[in-house]
Amino acid sequence: MADYSYLMQGMKRIETESSVLVSSSRYLNEPRVRDWVSTHLLRKNGSDIPTPSDSAQLIMMLREIQDIDHINKLIAEERAKVPELDAWFKEGFVSTFGPDDLKQYAPNTIGGIFYAELMSKGMSVNIVPPYEPDSDYEYFQLRAGQVHDFEHIVGGGGFDFIGELVPYYMRLTNIFVHMSPELASELSVFSILASTRVLTRAVLHYPQTWLLTHDATLRGSEVGRKSAPLYFMKYEDVFDMTIEEACKALGLHYVPTVDTGPASAEWV
Repeated sequence: MADYSYLMQGMKRIETESSVLVSSSRYLNEPRVRDWVSTHLLRKNGSDIPTPSDSAQLIMMLREIQDIDHINKLIAEERAKVPELDAWFKEGFVSTFGPDDLKQYAPNTIGGIFYAELMSKGMSVNIVPPYEPDSDYEYFQLRAGQVHDFEHIVGGGGFDFIGELVPYYMRLTNIFVHMSPELASELSVFSILASTRVLTRAVLHYPQTWLLTHDATLRGSEVGRKSAPLYFMKYEDVFDMTIEEACKALGLHYVPTVDTGPASAEWV
């Protein structure tokens, strides 16, 4: 049997009087998160638990676990340092368009592409029904939800399970480029956990899709690293533009779309 003693050096047992599991991580301390991670990073896909429900469960947990007051404090500090961010929050733009507003756009435009996806897949314009945000954190999350599907389009990621990695990694990279690390971390907890479930499932259960899965993270990271702040993007202003035209107008790094639909269909 191999000797791993070299790698085990420095470990020490920490005594505690706690009668339950306890650590220095708020996430490890939370039983629901431990269960979510062990379940959704290790399971196979299945029709009994549709994949969108994974992320919905995670979002609701994190709203209770994270210190939202602290995150709002970090946002206030960032606003004081970055005038453009302060102006974005002050504007507080919220999208109100519906499917009928997209009918007029040509098939190769942002509006036309999104309309076709809505009609063919029975998607809703809003991932979560609109609500009145009562803090900067809630507004940030509201707007992130409103633009998520457009990040699929401009980032070249399909509307499928593997394609989800593109907008995930666009955000995970971009926010750390343009925000202070602590704030970026707090705003990225959902993205890192939700995206990692795709990576582990690919390797453990769908290895024939791994290289395409990994490629999606690289393409998303490239867009995120080389683009202006994604959270500022107002796609409603570029509905009439092609993907390349929209990327140029918004300050997004363009990458060609890769079809991950057939590979995602193998995740059964």
